[in-house]
Amino acid sequence: MTQTTPQFSALAEQIRDAAARRQPLAIRGGNSKSWYGRAVEGETLDMRPWQGVLAYDPTELVITACAGTPLRDIEALLAEHCQMLAFEPPHFSEHSTVGGTIAAGLAGPRRPYAGSVRDFVLGAGIIDGQGQLLEFGGQVMKNVAGYDVSRVLAGSLGCLGVITHASLKVLPRPFAEESRVLMLSEADALRTVSQWCGRALPVSAASWHMGRLIVRFSGAEAAVREAVRHSGGEELQDAGSWWHSLRDQSHAYFQEDSSHILWRLSLPATAPALALNGKTLWEWGGAQRWLRSEESAEAIRAACAAAGGHATAFRGAAAGDDVFSPLSPALMQVHQRLKQALDPQRILNPGRLYKEL
Repeated sequence: MTQTTPQFSALAEQIRDAAARRQPLAIRGGNSKSWYGRAVEGETLDMRPWQGVLAYDPTELVITACAGTPLRDIEALLAEHCQMLAFEPPHFSEHSTVGGTIAAGLAGPRRPYAGSVRDFVLGAGIIDGQGQLLEFGGQVMKNVAGYDVSRVLAGSLGCLGVITHASLKVLPRPFAEESRVLMLSEADALRTVSQWCGRALPVSAASWHMGRLIVRFSGAEAAVREAVRHSGGEELQDAGSWWHSLRDQSHAYFQEDSSHILWRLSLPATAPALALNGKTLWEWGGAQRWLRSEESAEAIRAACAAAGGHATAFRGAAAGDDVFSPLSPALMQVHQRLKQALDPQRILNPGRLYKEL
């Protein structure tokens, strides 16, 4: 399946005009993740008109689509050929787009076992802050020297350029899949998942909440059968809905308490449970932990740093607050140099990642 590459000249002209006026632009696709990151004030740059699949050959395991293409359309097309976006991108709403998926860089339950968003970005087209159309990467995996800008875009929240289209690597769906439930303490659950991964069991997702460890095994039928025999526990009914509820944060844990910030703790999977008060749910085998707590931001970030990780105020931070953990001066300088090179007027989602960007 191939379409003619659309002309983005009108979009580039809109950005050049904004740059000439030094007018900040708030880049918006499906608006499903408007709460993520710091608030941006500026004229809305609507990416929804720029949609459509430009190329897809199931035998090549690559799909290229415009940034405004609804994520649900991409996944429906891939499902027709028993393929998938292996990083299981969160939707959060039916309006999520491909461009927003890459810009946010968020991945679902399969991420630690299949790879992150940037691992699957083969190439991308962007319009920089001066209205220049730039192409990076391609449609094949290859080594590169210097900045691999197409992958740096993943998680940049639109601060480096307006994504016009992107090529993503896709993977076949597993032949077999089954999820099991075990009743374990948090410490025992962390230890159990670590042991199973060390024994090369085909784990593709693992979560724990309120004494229930739920693990998904995916792969060849024989491998999944052996993993189920080894793990024990009970089969999780309607497992697809369960994992989707974690992916899209429709699970009751994410909905029941909006009075406290939802913290995302990124930690080594082997890190023990942190001594922080609050309600906890973790996934990614313990590498991604969610926390609702009355603890201060300083206490939470200090506890994560001591364990070798960092914390993000994922939802509910006050306007103007730092959402992401502070960067070291050297790393911040790298970010600022990239911003200066691609958006010297600082008009593209200024301040959404950090105030300085």
